Amino acid sequence: MVELAPYPTPLGIFAPFFARKSETLVIKEKVLSLSGDSFDIKTVDGRPIFQVKGSAWSLSGRKMVCDMGGNHLFTIRKKHLAIHSTYYAEDPNGNQFFDVTSKFSIGSSKAYGNFVSATGKQERLFMKGDFFDRSADITDAATKQPVATIRRQFLNARELIAGQQTYEVTIAPNVDMAVIVAMCICLDEKRNEK
Repeated sequence: MVELAPYPTPLGIFAPFFARKSETLVIKEKVLSLSGDSFDIKTVDGRPIFQVKGSAWSLSGRKMVCDMGGNHLFTIRKKHLAIHSTYYAEDPNGNQFFDVTSKFSIGSSKAYGNFVSATGKQERLFMKGDFFDRSADITDAATKQPVATIRRQFLNARELIAGQQTYEVTIAPNVDMAVIVAMCICLDEKRNEK
């Protein structure tokens, strides 16, 4: 597993979910989910941390992200009238607070995540993945400091039989795990569009 250096200041929105150490999460798409793209998200040692419930009947690919207490943190949706693939997150009241917009690129996938952090600072994260979206690195767009890495387990039995993805996501200390999970889910959605 990769160890990432701590980000110098808290980076994110959901303070209870800021990584205290370099944290690796395993994001598994649920097999035979009746609700569409749903995910179980656990630490690498098996402790559940988030659950994502997809909606099979949603045109915008709605995914509700909750903590393990069942508290609704935010919903990820696809924006339909956009030049580039764009996903956004809205709070439980329907207010948009985060977006991920892909950029056209030959040979790799690129996207920017934009949000206002808990400190009030406008943040921009840059995600660059390989052509097959098997891996991606997320950096602070201004400083280029790595904040997370995403690795998709490629050609495992879940993927071959049921088309279900599994990702390992390593997050730097002081970085919001919920924001990085949202970016990983957007990467998965973009991959599913291909």
